[in-house]
Amino acid sequence: METYITGPAIKRLREERGMTQSELGERIGVGDKAVSKWETGRGLPDISLIQPLAETLGVSVIELMNGDRIRNQNVSANMLRTKLYVCPICGNILSAAGSALISCCGVTLPALEAEEADEAHCPRIETVEDERFITLDHPMDKSHYISFLAFATADRFQLVKLYPEGSAEARIPLRGRGTLYFYCNRHGLMKRRL
Repeated sequence: METYITGPAIKRLREERGMTQSELGERIGVGDKAVSKWETGRGLPDISLIQPLAETLGVSVIELMNGDRIRNQNVSANMLRTKLYVCPICGNILSAAGSALISCCGVTLPALEAEEADEAHCPRIETVEDERFITLDHPMDKSHYISFLAFATADRFQLVKLYPEGSAEARIPLRGRGTLYFYCNRHGLMKRRL
């Protein structure tokens, strides 16, 4: 069985911080023998010690459990890979430029899977000067509505929030080819390539 945290990771992170086993133990309220057991694989830290251990070692809990530091680097930079999330509790709309672990209201949210637009959710798109005027013939009452429209190109992502009893329309600047997303509160996320 794989353990949730490895001794070599604790040792490497401790040494990177220039701490002895005694100093680490003192900071989190255990003895140096406990730290030694963790580092040699003869024991594991109690789950209640994971957060203080991570903080003392200067890493997140995920980094501590993974054994590697997470480098904050922008490696994809393609906004066409944007993932959308909607909180089922508060309705918050979240986006990430790639895969992410997103939570809201204490719930871990799965990325929405976009379906191709169907006949009931087919947007009309008109070019008006330097913008796309997007409209949907869709109910906009409090029980069935389009919550947002979003347009993603390789270098930009724009989201327009819509509200029940308003219009299912938006203006989006012309910026070349991309993907139009729209979210129906009953039928989920849909897309159309432009």
